[in-house]
Amino acid sequence: MPMRTTTQQRSLMFLMFLRAAIALQTAAIFFQAVTAGLLLSSPHGEALHSAGARGMYAAAMLYVLTAILVWRPGGGSPMPILYSAGFLVLASVQVVLGIAHVVTLHVPLGILMFGLSALQLGQVLAGRRTRADAAV
Repeated sequence: MPMRTTTQQRSLMFLMFLRAAIALQTAAIFFQAVTAGLLLSSPHGEALHSAGARGMYAAAMLYVLTAILVWRPGGGSPMPILYSAGFLVLASVQVVLGIAHVVTLHVPLGILMFGLSALQLGQVLAGRRTRADAAV
């Protein structure tokens, strides 16, 4: 069994962090969908949905940070940075729409964000090869 270099080990470690960040983001968005249902049926739903929005936004920022770490010190592809930055923009629009109570755009955008996050998670977990994977 060949020995892995320190660079390859670091690259795999950052890729593992990227997978975890995407999984956390997807779980946070799913939590938002659940609390959106509670928002309609429970007086405590608004507090949960508001707290979940903060968590989802933090997860999106963590995704950006880990994508940068995969690219720069990890030696991976810069493409995850584009995905994560685009997702952070969508999350920002989602927050603005939620604060403004524009439900007609807020709900479909939330569904789109969950679908995109689940798609990205599926691609990463399925082992879709990136430059970081190909280097190993």
